[in-house]
Amino acid sequence: MSLEKILSISGRPGLYKLLSQTKGHIIVESLQDGKRLPVTGVHQVNSLGSIAVYTYTEELALGDVFYKMFKHLDGKEAVSPKSSSKELLAFFEEVLPDYDRERVYASHVKKMIQWYHSLLSSDFDFETLAPQTKEDHES
Repeated sequence: MSLEKILSISGRPGLYKLLSQTKGHIIVESLQDGKRLPVTGVHQVNSLGSIAVYTYTEELALGDVFYKMFKHLDGKEAVSPKSSSKELLAFFEEVLPDYDRERVYASHVKKMIQWYHSLLSSDFDFETLAPQTKEDHES
């Protein structure tokens, strides 16, 4: 399962896996409870594969951020998303020291940690998010 098939849907809690797509809607399955439901064009749907985080040098793909979190935490859970803004930002600075402090807010970090925990509890393989080296692309 890739991050392109993992969706965040406005107005609905948690993350969803894309199952199929039709003319008027998509069918998704909740990563939390496995329930399937149709989603129409009324909802804003974002693929986690299309989200990036601002740093001072570039925009870093969310998958790269999740991989850094996974490695930093040795596959364990991060701080609680209910932690104070100060604690959330301190944790995020450990994971991604060059994040843009003017454009990345505690609410963004909270959402990323919630998503990370959701993926972790659904046995997502974070190793698939490992950055590709030039040698990998040449073969």
